[in-house]
Amino acid sequence: MAFLDSREEELPQKEKLMQLVGFVIGKELFGVDILMVQEIIREVQITAIPDSPEFIEGVINLRGNIIPIIDLRKRLNLYDQERGKEEFWIVILNIQGRVAGFIVDHVTQVLKIPSNSISNPPDLVVAGLKSQYIQGVCKIDPGLLVLLDFNRILLVEEIKKLKELRRH
Repeated sequence: MAFLDSREEELPQKEKLMQLVGFVIGKELFGVDILMVQEIIREVQITAIPDSPEFIEGVINLRGNIIPIIDLRKRLNLYDQERGKEEFWIVILNIQGRVAGFIVDHVTQVLKIPSNSISNPPDLVVAGLKSQYIQGVCKIDPGLLVLLDFNRILLVEEIKKLKELRRH
């Protein structure tokens, strides 16, 4: 019995660590749950799609699959500095069974963050957002990491447009 009790005490400790893939846009550090990340790629040809929303850069062919590519800088309205055309990474995510790529400036590392260190974002920050895509904020040396909820990054209308792009 004592053996079972000690295992039960250890289990919650392990469950409290969250693994995130860290990435940078401009000067800001963001994170996404590692379980959503399918792969990370660089230097790939993106084919533009006419009449697509501004934040959709186009599509790529990834081993026979057509994947929509979203510029996360544009989607999050982070226009403070321009990115060089050749310098970007694409994080391929599986979002509730839909695969999409997100352009970021660069990927940092896999971060292990204690779940209890992630705070809810301030109400004033999320009140004006069209979708509630900030899952939380966490203190990291030297600043803050913003945890994004990619299940909410796109609005319903935008998901419909992405489905239409995949049909073409």
